Amino acid sequence: MVFSSLTFLFFFFPLTLILCFARKGIRWRNGVLLAASLLFYAWGEPIWVLAMIGSSAVNFFCAKKIVHTRVKRERKMWMIIGVATSAALLFAFKYAAFFANTFLALVGVKTRVAGPELPIGISFYTFQVITYTVDVYRRKTRAQKYFSRLLLYVSCFPQLIAGPIVQYSDIAAQIGRRETTPDGFAQGMQRFVIGLGKKVIFANICGSALTAMPLAGGGAALSVGGAWYAAFLYTLQIYFDFSGYSDMAIGIGRILGFSYKENFTYPYVSRSVREFWRRWHISLGSFFRDYVYIPLGGNRRGLKRTIANTLIVWMLTGLWHGANWTFVTWGLFYGLLLTLDLLFLRKVTEKLPAALNWVITMALVMVGWVIFYYPTLGQAMSHIGAMFGLGASGLMDAASLRIIRTYSFFPLIAFIASLPVAPLISRAAPSLALTGRRLEVGRAVWLSACLVLSVLFLVGQSYNPFIYFQF
Repeated sequence: MVFSSLTFLFFFFPLTLILCFARKGIRWRNGVLLAASLLFYAWGEPIWVLAMIGSSAVNFFCAKKIVHTRVKRERKMWMIIGVATSAALLFAFKYAAFFANTFLALVGVKTRVAGPELPIGISFYTFQVITYTVDVYRRKTRAQKYFSRLLLYVSCFPQLIAGPIVQYSDIAAQIGRRETTPDGFAQGMQRFVIGLGKKVIFANICGSALTAMPLAGGGAALSVGGAWYAAFLYTLQIYFDFSGYSDMAIGIGRILGFSYKENFTYPYVSRSVREFWRRWHISLGSFFRDYVYIPLGGNRRGLKRTIANTLIVWMLTGLWHGANWTFVTWGLFYGLLLTLDLLFLRKVTEKLPAALNWVITMALVMVGWVIFYYPTLGQAMSHIGAMFGLGASGLMDAASLRIIRTYSFFPLIAFIASLPVAPLISRAAPSLALTGRRLEVGRAVWLSACLVLSVLFLVGQSYNPFIYFQF
């Protein structure tokens, strides 16, 4: 089940809210939410819900042992057992076949190992349960007394499938005690509608345009202009798809009394790659910083160790996204850029105009998304080559030009919508006499139009999962 489906919008979500608010009391609401979350996950994959429950149960047990053990070595042992169990489960499903096939290819064996079906969202909930056990070990938070509450944290349907990755210490108090208010409900619904519009209108239309592009052989059939246009479309699609899901997750959480941290803060205004990754998928960056980079030594052990730690983190970031060498390359691409930035690029870019830094950053980000998009490195390199004139079929090809004309100015409108236009309007509202009732009426009309338009788009669409469901 996905947020952007008629089943969710008109059956699952309303029914969950009705049952949640039918009675007061945190036990009732947690019980309803846990049952709804397990049903949400099991809707399409009933068997794999057992993997999530099993991973949570092992870490619940290990955290209990950590708390009741005073010997440091034993506490560390139980922490390692909990983390290793969840990591092993993730490895078995996601990476075992990949590494086996890589080894077989290196030794010249043509046989390939077929991997198991990948449970949806396993990377997200694995990281979340790991934060619980590690935070208990670090004494950053207390161990949960009730397994049902830990399982609710791991399985809570708003952020279960595609994040944001919620660290246990950030949400622990809210599991046992949270407030739901009319203002919170209204704010959450507004955020949900905005996210729905991002996904159904902007992401899906950009995705349709991208699908129509001649990309079957990578960039081989593309012109220079067509290659850049395709990269631009995917840059928009992945932003609106993923940030739209995050908006909906944050909105639903707000309705239910949870406060999730922001996952995106207008990444396409960035003027450096470093700034881009402070604005994009913030929860993933926070996880790798807190649970990988800093434990490795961070930047406290000299320049060489800092560079090594950076490259390790970004290789793992790439692998987290998928068992494919394109993702590893994508991660190392950013690791290399951030290393160069640390060594000398920062001193160079500080002297450049802000507009030029933005253009360079966006070009690098688009190149990165091309690597991320394709299933093979050959296709990605072919497309990137076409972007810079290598192997391109001229400056502009007929097929790309036809698609540009078909979709007209929509991608440009989508790009403008990815910028901080809403905050700008809010700041300008007083000078435009848009205050009080006028502002509220305008917001209500705009959100209603967004909801109606999104539903109309959904009626004519088939199943359209979010891009990050595959991770």
